[in-house]
Amino acid sequence: MFTRKKLSALSSSSLVRPSGSVQARLRGIGTHLWAGVKKPYVAPLLALGVLAGAGALFLGLAANPEAGSPQIRVNLARFTPTETHANETGEMPLAPLSGDAAFGLDSVGMFEGSSASGFALQAEAGPVDGTAVITLPDDGSPITVPARGKLAARPLTPAPIAGLFEPGPDGNLPIIGADGRTPSQAYARPFKSNGKPRVALIVGGLGLNPATTRAAIEQLPAEVTLSFVPYADGLQNWINMARAQGHEVLIEMPMEPVDYPATDPGPKTLMIKQSADETQSRLKWVLGQASGYFGVINYQGSAFLRDKTAAPAFTNALKLRGLTFIDDGQGRGLTGAWGRASADRVVDAQLNAASIQNQLSGLEATAKARGHALGTGFAYPVTLAVAIKWTQGLEEKGLQLAPASAIARP
Repeated sequence: MFTRKKLSALSSSSLVRPSGSVQARLRGIGTHLWAGVKKPYVAPLLALGVLAGAGALFLGLAANPEAGSPQIRVNLARFTPTETHANETGEMPLAPLSGDAAFGLDSVGMFEGSSASGFALQAEAGPVDGTAVITLPDDGSPITVPARGKLAARPLTPAPIAGLFEPGPDGNLPIIGADGRTPSQAYARPFKSNGKPRVALIVGGLGLNPATTRAAIEQLPAEVTLSFVPYADGLQNWINMARAQGHEVLIEMPMEPVDYPATDPGPKTLMIKQSADETQSRLKWVLGQASGYFGVINYQGSAFLRDKTAAPAFTNALKLRGLTFIDDGQGRGLTGAWGRASADRVVDAQLNAASIQNQLSGLEATAKARGHALGTGFAYPVTLAVAIKWTQGLEEKGLQLAPASAIARP
């Protein structure tokens, strides 16, 4: 609507001035409108309408807190769902995406449209269908995400290894061999130190989304440790594929958080108040879903890992099976298991590239000061893109990329 000032300006312009009858009619319309606004229920309704419009505008802007930040886009180039992939057991098709997404990997909507088709992370100029937007640092400095295909395979021994498993109610369970060899030793990626500080990264939440799972397996260096969700369809196929590419593997154990059940890690969650038999049953279920992992990593567990009875019982059970336990930093100080390590940082607690880069830089500083450092993160597209770039620059920084097993200690 025009203000009174704007109407005055228009009337003095070169436009044709309304005739007297028209002016009188306009004055009449204005009088009626003013009278309507003066009614007791009209003004509040108008005010509510203005407030609703302002609220909608605010929510539209707030929906993207990174709006206005410099960005790049990463092309998610798709592959055919029916494609097969060679592994130790032969040509096997990947299972389509289904099952329980209890690990919440799509909580920020990054996987919309990915379905079971997969992608490769590549630099892309301009928007394309199925892209992941990566926020750059506030200073506008660019991040170059290199185009990258599948890395050369550096395969590990196929799983399961004879003498290191026994039948269980839900599948084969890891055991210590008669010669004393443990699954922790047998399934870990061999590592030889070059004398430089060691930095390790675990990328988790794998198996639920075929796109990000394949990208992590094929485009991250073999020294990056991968952890898999026990609920994933075709879990053994994914682990076989990861080990064929050269990655050592962890399996994720859901544990009770402090705000349970508001946050529910999923089926078979280890709970503080459950019986010892139930804890063993749930642990065996998770361990029986696949073979080839050298250890277990927690999912959630802020309550479970603090419990002075439940947590030690869990790690002692892993020790009897020759397995390493690695936590995301919530179990620091907890002993037991065949090998132990706690992450120094969760690198993608904030889902933007600048924050992830800062966390990875923090890992570098810790490694240089202490001799080693360990980080964990989830297989979000932004995490993968930044991690791919990060791993390529470690050698020139005087650091050695190491598998997580090389950081763990008895």
